[in-house]
Amino acid sequence: MTSVAIVTGASSGIGAATARRLAAEGFHVLAAARRTDRLAALVAEIEAAGGVATAVACDVTSDESVAGLAATADAAPGPVTLLVNNAGGARGLDPVETADVGDWQWMYDVNVLGTLRVTKALLPALERSGAGTVVIVSSTAGHVVYEGGGGYTAAKHAQTAIAGTLRLELSGRPVRVVEIDPGMVKTEEFGLVRFGGDADRAEAVYAGVAEPLVADDVADCVAWCATRPHHVNVDQLVVRPLAQAAQHKVHRTS
Repeated sequence: MTSVAIVTGASSGIGAATARRLAAEGFHVLAAARRTDRLAALVAEIEAAGGVATAVACDVTSDESVAGLAATADAAPGPVTLLVNNAGGARGLDPVETADVGDWQWMYDVNVLGTLRVTKALLPALERSGAGTVVIVSSTAGHVVYEGGGGYTAAKHAQTAIAGTLRLELSGRPVRVVEIDPGMVKTEEFGLVRFGGDADRAEAVYAGVAEPLVADDVADCVAWCATRPHHVNVDQLVVRPLAQAAQHKVHRTS
């Protein structure tokens, strides 16, 4: 039977790229996100390429919506072996002194509590498969802080804590926990969301960087980790573009 992979935040960026890649790897992908029109287009694209995918409307900030995702997974015609917690994002670049509490609440709910809700809901199915894998797509912001990034780095540090804690708690059970931490990734929406739709500010982040990572690069990392033999657990994979030597050091052309 075809193994089932669930990808949250699948309507764009890394999530959509991961859904395409996992379908190409032979998974039946449950592509979960709020924007059903985008999911429908993604599923049509995957099926046209010979893959299998199902669109699932899901808001990771809603217990009821996540329960619906779990019910869809339970009804899938195959074992649920992979969960990719990808839904997340950033809002604002304000210092702590003037931080918008609403932005921080949103980032915590989507990145941290969203990961908690979905993982809790899907763990029974992953364990029943006998070969489950939980992937948490966090960020290098989960390791290093920077000015203006207090809310986002706090949320990503929390995701890193979830991954490490979950791995300890699941020891002896057939579920791997993988954390993938990308650095500078240029996607169509991340910067726009962070800067409230300001395209110039979003583009300025990548100014002079010849080759930032793209969504397909991260999807490749997810697929590689997920398709290792099940006794191999890639605890943590940090991936940056060559131009980014560290969180604070990026080579930019003039």
